[in-house]
Amino acid sequence: MRSKVVVGNWKLNGSLAGNDALVRALLREIPRNGAAACAVCVPYPYLAQARELLQGSAIAWGAQDCSRHDSGAYTGEVSAAMIAEFAARYAIVGHSERRTLFGDTDAIVVAKFAAARRAGLTPIFCVGETLEEREAGRTEAVLARQVDALLQSGGAGGLEGAVVAYEPVWAIGTGRTASREQAEEAHAFIRGRVAAKVQPNIAARLPILYGGSVKAANAADLFAMPDVDGGLVGGASLVAEEFVAIWRAAGAAVKG
Repeated sequence: MRSKVVVGNWKLNGSLAGNDALVRALLREIPRNGAAACAVCVPYPYLAQARELLQGSAIAWGAQDCSRHDSGAYTGEVSAAMIAEFAARYAIVGHSERRTLFGDTDAIVVAKFAAARRAGLTPIFCVGETLEEREAGRTEAVLARQVDALLQSGGAGGLEGAVVAYEPVWAIGTGRTASREQAEEAHAFIRGRVAAKVQPNIAARLPILYGGSVKAANAADLFAMPDVDGGLVGGASLVAEEFVAIWRAAGAAVKG
């Protein structure tokens, strides 16, 4: 059985004092021997604080993006190697907000994925369709294009040890959530695509998280689906009680 993973994406939120209070609240509730894995992806300036607060705990940490470049004259960029120096485990790549607001194309996302790999980080590779694409019946075509871009670049082992997050763009920050059936359908398609294009064994081991207005009220239903391996949690990750409840739902799904 694949392990369940819950990752908090703080997005453009946080302060030194607020982070301290949030993380300490999480640490009181998330033990080292929990049934599900847990992590938070924080803004770059808070990586040092995350390391200081979380080292030795059950909660891993990471960044919300990384540059596709390793070094050079790229003002404002942050390389994966820099992130790794803070003992981070994860880097999110291809989040829908990066794709839609900042112009990250499939090619750029694939390059960021490769950069994260080179630095020893675990990439969380995000895919998903817009509302217009879903209503036009193009969900599977969009997911296939995004997944294939990575598989064609990375070869058979490209996704080995990585994480995929399905995040329907229409459910991000909107309060709308894909039904458990919609989520399962998309996750099963992604896993099947990887199995067909790469190796069934890699597909079987691949954690695929759901991201899109995940909250305590819907987490258990989502995580009960066979191909939903946890969540990439946005706004709810900023509220300790909500995030802990989501993490517990993932653990209950493992035990169930």
